[in-house]
Amino acid sequence: MKIIVHIATQTLELFDDGDALLRRYLVSTAANGAGEVCGSYCTPRGKHIIRAKIGADCPENTVFVRRRPTGEIYTPELGAQFAGRDWILTRILWLSGCQPGFNRLGDNDTMRRYIYIHGTPDSVPVGQAHSHGCIRMRNADLLELFTLVAAGTAVEIIE
Repeated sequence: MKIIVHIATQTLELFDDGDALLRRYLVSTAANGAGEVCGSYCTPRGKHIIRAKIGADCPENTVFVRRRPTGEIYTPELGAQFAGRDWILTRILWLSGCQPGFNRLGDNDTMRRYIYIHGTPDSVPVGQAHSHGCIRMRNADLLELFTLVAAGTAVEIIE
């Protein structure tokens, strides 16, 4: 399996080992565009792997902070109560860069930047650049993807 995220079209594609397209999802990458530098709030490009899968037994819309479930389940009312919060919901696929000097190590380290593929509230748009650097997905799509991929799955992010 491998994943390709297309920043230009705001899509994520899942391929099998024979390069057959299995799924295509709309996503939301960074509002600030592509970039690898820590603190840029950009989506890092290049070759990555899924370093960790987090939240396997959590209910849909589980709220995560620092990769841990808070005990909250997202609702529109909770969203209104904490309107400025960057919601990380349902599952986390934590990415790690594979290209030293580009997206791994130093100020460009994807994993140390805490870049994830994660769920987002249904009211947040996907299909357009809107995130703070992560790759946001609809929760139902993320649940499906989470069951199909393993830690170590290759992820390439391209413009």
